Amino acid sequence: MEIKYVIVDKGDVDSINFNEVIETAKPTLRYNLDGSQIILKFTGATPAFLEGEVIYSHKEIIEIINNPTNGWVEN
Repeated sequence: MEIKYVIVDKGDVDSINFNEVIETAKPTLRYNLDGSQIILKFTGATPAFLEGEVIYSHKEIIEIINNPTNGWVEN
């Protein structure tokens, strides 16, 4: 099954239902360099708490995180 990706703000961490995403707990989250955003991964139907968020494919999320201007990797 295809993995889907969503970028959410750090302030949304407490609303994450870890039973519906691939990450298992807060310490397993991947933050951007300034700690303001995280990437969540899931398969299947979009979890209710992620409804309305932009969903990215693997190719799209790799392009985002590998571009230094997006704040996920250093320039």
